Amino acid sequence: MAESKDDNKRVKEAHKRFARCQEAESEFRNLFLDDLRFVNGDSDNGWQWPEEVWKSREAERRPRLTVNKTKQHNRQITNDARQNKPSVRVSPVDGGADKKTAEIINGIIRHIEANSSADTAYDTAAEFAVDGGIGYWRVITDYASDDSFEQEIYIKRVKNPMNVYLDPDIQEADGSDAKFGFVFEDLLKEEFEARYPGFDAVGWPMEGGSDWLSKDKIRLAEYFHVVDVEDTLIADEQGNVIRMSEVRPEDKAMIEAMPKQRTRKVKRRTVKWCLIAGDQEIEYNDWPGRYIPIVRVVGEEVDIDGKTERKGHTRYLKDPARMYNYWTSSAVEFVALQGKTPWVGPAEAREGYERYWDTANTANHSYLPYNHLDETGGVIPPPQRQQPPVMAAAYIQGMQTAAEELKMASGQYDASMGAKSNETSGRAIMARQREGDTATFHFVDNVARAIKYTGMILVDLIPKIYDTPRVVRILGEDGSEDTVQIDPTQKQSVVESKDLAGEIQTIYNPGVGRYDVTVRVGPSYTTRRQEAFDAMTQMAQGNPQLLQQAGDLIMKAADFPMADELAERLEKFLPPGVKDDKESPEAAALKQQMQELQAQLQTLGQEYNKLHEDKETDREKNRIAAFQAETDRAVKLAPYLPPESASYLAAVAARQMVDSPDIYPGVPMQPQMAPPVSQEASPEAPPSAGFLIL
Repeated sequence: MAESKDDNKRVKEAHKRFARCQEAESEFRNLFLDDLRFVNGDSDNGWQWPEEVWKSREAERRPRLTVNKTKQHNRQITNDARQNKPSVRVSPVDGGADKKTAEIINGIIRHIEANSSADTAYDTAAEFAVDGGIGYWRVITDYASDDSFEQEIYIKRVKNPMNVYLDPDIQEADGSDAKFGFVFEDLLKEEFEARYPGFDAVGWPMEGGSDWLSKDKIRLAEYFHVVDVEDTLIADEQGNVIRMSEVRPEDKAMIEAMPKQRTRKVKRRTVKWCLIAGDQEIEYNDWPGRYIPIVRVVGEEVDIDGKTERKGHTRYLKDPARMYNYWTSSAVEFVALQGKTPWVGPAEAREGYERYWDTANTANHSYLPYNHLDETGGVIPPPQRQQPPVMAAAYIQGMQTAAEELKMASGQYDASMGAKSNETSGRAIMARQREGDTATFHFVDNVARAIKYTGMILVDLIPKIYDTPRVVRILGEDGSEDTVQIDPTQKQSVVESKDLAGEIQTIYNPGVGRYDVTVRVGPSYTTRRQEAFDAMTQMAQGNPQLLQQAGDLIMKAADFPMADELAERLEKFLPPGVKDDKESPEAAALKQQMQELQAQLQTLGQEYNKLHEDKETDREKNRIAAFQAETDRAVKLAPYLPPESASYLAAVAARQMVDSPDIYPGVPMQPQMAPPVSQEASPEAPPSAGFLIL
């Protein structure tokens, strides 16, 4: 398949950089393999013996024992690391970030780790770092399923660290400043031809110019490399910052015309990935993140006179372990070369009892008869057992010295290895164990640094891989599962709104704001929960009232069946003054509904008061109009009535206006009785031709 000039240029660059890696790491890799063999040495492979000594003893049929104490010392470190898993913590560091979104990112990272079996990747790398000096794991992306276009992030273990090469010029301990890296994979020729038709089945040339391992396999190289892209950083007068590469083409003219803008040239870090077989570039793509997604765990690394010295825990234990094997083999050989413990005595003593004495060393006879008198009656001395073989004190002392030197070299003494010592109190035992942990804590701390770098890679990748609105799964610190909605298009890191059902809906955007990554080294959540339960149980034994006041909390920390149900039941029987003020979800929802109803009632009340005021105004207007109408009628009737009748009519109209204030058109009014008028004060009746309005 034809290649472009750029393809050929990248392949040549990859070969040149790989040659630098080989030159820088060839000596270390030989020592790495030797250390790895040593820590896995046993009586069959003989890897803890020098090869020439092993073969010489085999030819001379001499003992060549292997008592592998190195493995125990190394596993004390790695198993301690397994019990104290470092965990990633993400926290907001600028105004655009949000604490709630940080917790969601934490949950996504925990889901990625669980979905990837990341603990296996971490443990494998830690074991290689302790045993040989370095271990690796990778961060990759892949489709969530065969029928989906959505991608997920995975953490993948590296089974063989010799298949990975990183930039030899890195300065950071975690390798975050690496400019390039290689990951190799071996494929059978048939698999290569089926997966990549049209390419020549020629593998990547390794040291010496020959293809890797055999003619049946093809070695592929994944080549990651950083490419710095020139960019312009723009800031407006409000302090908003944007890169020119992030501006849409139609908005560039507007951005360039902004007043009082500040600009500066910057380099934007990008990562490219390509797959190479021999001199052929099979695939080329952009890696979505800004870091080389290869994470290394170093045992010990120091720069001596410009040369990197890297090693694990095994290197310090090799000589004491060889001494122990030598002294043990020599002690066995010394005893084996000593004679057996035969019976020695006069021949006459066993005459006639040969069947007993011939099997004295093989059969378990209850007694051994012998002739105690000769023919003349003389006494024959009984046969005597010779002194058994003895162990030379020099060999015992040599074995003890070698064992002590193993402890001295590792910093792990008897208490650290679980042996019983003079300490009797729990505090004293823990203090002695911590001394051993402190001597080797740098290995555990290096794993934590690598996991922190993994968190940085994930925080950078998550907004770029989860680049469409979707529902993602998260895990709580206690392992509880949940789902959340993310939308990378929204402007804020977290937005809360009500859906059609009136429920609060929260949507997150992990791409808004900057987040910092830290790690916490300590027991897992399950271990801490068990420790809390044990501590509270002991406290309850000394103070039985604690079970009545905090029984629900004790049961929540328990890890046996029905513990959660028991905690809920105990919570119902807590005294009123002890109950937590925290509301249940149902109570909180009911309270919210009550508040909404109260707000609606308040609004209705305001509307009612306004309507009532409007009605009062209308009534006042109607009352005035009615009074005016009565007045007009009285004025019009006055010329036709006697003075007494006109006065009476005016008085009655006035009394009606005073006694009936609720005159309102269309509203029935309560009838009111006119007060009785005395006969003396009553005016004269109007004439029959007149009329009176009551």
